[in-house]
Parts: sequence; structure tokens; C-alpha cells
Amino acid sequence: MEQAPVPHALLGPVLGFLGVWRGRGQGGYPTLDGDFAYAQEVRFSHDGRPFLRYEARAWLLDGDGAPLRPAARESGWWRLQPDGRVEALVTQPTGITEILVGHAGEGAVDLAAHSVALAPTAKDVTATRRRYTLAGGDGDSDTFTFVHELAAVGQPLQRHLSATLRREVGQSTPPTSSWNSSVQ
Repeated sequence: MEQAPVPHALLGPVLGFLGVWRGRGQGGYPTLDGDFAYAQEVRFSHDGRPFLRYEARAWLLDGDGAPLRPAARESGWWRLQPDGRVEALVTQPTGITEILVGHAGEGAVDLAAHSVALAPTAKDVTATRRRYTLAGGDGDSDTFTFVHELAAVGQPLQRHLSATLRREVGQSTPPTSSWNSSVQ
């Protein structure tokens, strides 16, 4: 099959997220030595069924915006329901799997942890919340913001990551110091 499949009708509220997105963000958490800058790439795709394939990866950046090393990586699925509800499954190689539930509409997807499963050696994560918002609140934007809240290692739910990403085309590659330098 060389032609992209027609999106399932249930994907309507999230069609604006389809594609490859790249940008930069800021992160921090009370248990870390300090705040940090990172570059991120997110991919949303579909195969004609009522769910999105989700992939994200990030790189820590130095003070000049050059990549230091790979950071977070995760993949999963967003399952769309007829009433705009979203059930998301997100797995990380660090041994954490999240099942999130929420709603998609008006250019935003809000998800909160329904449950978190941990491998025996994973860090203790008890809750997460994520918000993906298309700029302008419509499905036609080439920019979206991402906010990830985390409750882990005895800390209450609080902001952990935030980023602004722009729609890109082409191959997935690690960032360079000029990669999306206009995105702060």
C-alpha cells in the first residue's frame, strides 16, 4: 500500500496533530539537580483505524543548545472514542507504562493517568497528566504546546516538562544546535 489510508472518522478531533513535530522545552523536578533544556520530536500517525500511533523522543541540551545525550523516549497509542474521549497507552523504556484517559476537542487533548504500571526496577511514579494544545485552538496549526505533570518518588503532581513544537517534514534526526533554534 503506497497511498496513505483515509483517517477514521473518530480521529476528527485529533487530525491536527498528525505528522512530525520538533521543538524545544524546559524541564525540572524537585528530585533533580536543577532545571534543564531539551529538544523533542513527536510523531503522530494512523493506519485508518480509530487510533493514533504516538512516538516521542528527547535530547538533553547544553547551554549553547547543542545535544548532550539522548533523554526520554516513549511510544504508544491514542484510542479515540465516539464522544471525544481518549484512552492513551504510553510505554517508556525505563519500565513505566501509563494508561491515561481524557478528552480531545477544540485543538487540545487533556489526559490524566488512569493507572501507572511499573517494572520492578522503575522509579516510583504514581500519577501523570499531559496536555497537548494546537496554537490558536484549531486543527490547522503548525505549532503545538506540550505540558507534562508528574507525581513521582514521593512528590505531589506538578509540572515536569513543557515544550513548544512545530510541524516538520523529513527524516527523524538528532538535534543540532540550530535545530528549531527559533522555538524557545
